[in-house]
Amino acid sequence: MDIKNKKVLVLGGWGLVGNAVVRKIIPKEPRQIILTSLRESEAKEAIEKLRSEFPDLPEDFFIPWWGNIFVRNEFKDEDRFEILNDVEKRQILMSDIMDELNDDILQSSAIYQLLSEHKPEIIIDCINSATGIAYQNIYSSYHNMRKLFQRKADSEELIQETEKLFCTLYIPQLIRHIQIMYNSMSKSGTKIYVKIGTSGTGGMGLNIPYTHSEEKPSRVLLSKSSVAGAHTLLLFLMGRTPGAAITKEIKPTAAIAWKRIEFGEIKKRGKPIELQDVSLNDAIKLEDNLQLTLNKFEPSGENLKSVFIDTGENGTFSRGEFEAITAQGQMEYVTPEEIATDVIYEIQGGNTGHDIINALDNATMQPSYRAGFMQHSAVEKLEELEKIHSVNSVAFELLGPPRLSKLLFEIHLLKLGYGTMPNVLQDSPENISNKLVEALKANGNLVKQMVSIGIPILLPDGKSLVRGNEIKIPPFRGEYEYPATPENINAWAKDGWVDLRKENFEKWQDRIREIINEAENIPPNDTSSMFVRNKKYWDNFETINIGKVVSWIFIHEEHGLRMKD
Repeated sequence: MDIKNKKVLVLGGWGLVGNAVVRKIIPKEPRQIILTSLRESEAKEAIEKLRSEFPDLPEDFFIPWWGNIFVRNEFKDEDRFEILNDVEKRQILMSDIMDELNDDILQSSAIYQLLSEHKPEIIIDCINSATGIAYQNIYSSYHNMRKLFQRKADSEELIQETEKLFCTLYIPQLIRHIQIMYNSMSKSGTKIYVKIGTSGTGGMGLNIPYTHSEEKPSRVLLSKSSVAGAHTLLLFLMGRTPGAAITKEIKPTAAIAWKRIEFGEIKKRGKPIELQDVSLNDAIKLEDNLQLTLNKFEPSGENLKSVFIDTGENGTFSRGEFEAITAQGQMEYVTPEEIATDVIYEIQGGNTGHDIINALDNATMQPSYRAGFMQHSAVEKLEELEKIHSVNSVAFELLGPPRLSKLLFEIHLLKLGYGTMPNVLQDSPENISNKLVEALKANGNLVKQMVSIGIPILLPDGKSLVRGNEIKIPPFRGEYEYPATPENINAWAKDGWVDLRKENFEKWQDRIREIINEAENIPPNDTSSMFVRNKKYWDNFETINIGKVVSWIFIHEEHGLRMKD
């Protein structure tokens, strides 16, 4: 992709890699760069420095944005612990993470509003997402809850801690992040998305000696690797989604360094480390229990100052620390400029060999010629056994979704009633509805099959439901009862009820008409490999193959086309 005159969004642009990416991409002449950081001071500092370095660029070439992209926009500038400790905000956050994605959750998110405002064609995501999610530390939540259980805390305390736990769960947060990112990019017209990922261990294995005082290997550190891996697989799926942005991921497996080397204050979480006024005379006796925290010692009025190397998101290290982790046989390191060079080369269509998504595409086993050949044999054997045992193998609702079973049973009923596709088009939707009701009355076993696997039958009046003890739709979402409003009934019928209303058979006739037109519009003298679903594929419309019809629906109506073989 040509970067010239394109709008570029660099998430985490203040950080080490983001900083290098911005500087490397400027010579490619983008139209504008939106640079983000968690804190306002960081974003503005980065923009101010860039404007001084590149004074000839337009005033609005660099745009700062700041905040937490993993929450809704109204919370983006708030500390996460403050959100968790506020009852109302915590419940909103929990809902944003755990509930089904809806327009409110999507459009309220910081990502959606950022992308809607700027509509970047290129997004380079340099945020260390795995660290941000995994270092919320679900294990701390576990220990807090365990204490509450042990002292039989009251229900209010348990409720609060449980809500905090739901807000800390790694995978739901990651899934929601990807859902929002995908939908936001689709709506804003993003063309390419490049993620700077992580292995979580700086390229080392389970023998990594660096922890935060936990066991080796650290559960928290392995959580980061787990989230990073899950993130990669979700991006792999996004890259296989028709219409989605081109998706790439560069995953360094070494420490990344460096941004600057200076003498100055040492900061932790953006704040200077205060030196406490403690001397050897303040030694305490190791008697009874050792307290992990004290409020005994006063600050000395001085902050820790030393020579340091700033490695951006990975931390500020002393000479000794840096020398240890970058030594041969340890993490070693890679420079941010090397990463940035790969990122830009990939955006421009080059192949660095470092795109994880492409590597997975090439390494995973794809559908095979043998399997494609054998599929016909499997279908023929199934058909043979159906005839021998005088049964119709329609759906069991073990695969899911219920919509698949619903569609299979509906087209099966049309097959029983009319035999061929053209015959379905010869009758009125109202007659089809009445005819299939009579067919079901005469075939009680088919009714039993449907309701026993959780697929109910909505009768033509739209108000009567034939069902079993359990139904698949609506799914359980914390409630055992839902209002049977017309809107809900229509949604449930679409998702997983056999719908015998005439309006549904109008829809089926439209589908069949489109299938026939699609096949008949293929030039009869075109014998090339271009077309798959030709008249021969549909047996010249003389039979109805229910699986083929539903696969066509999933491709055309559900937009569920597999784009890579």
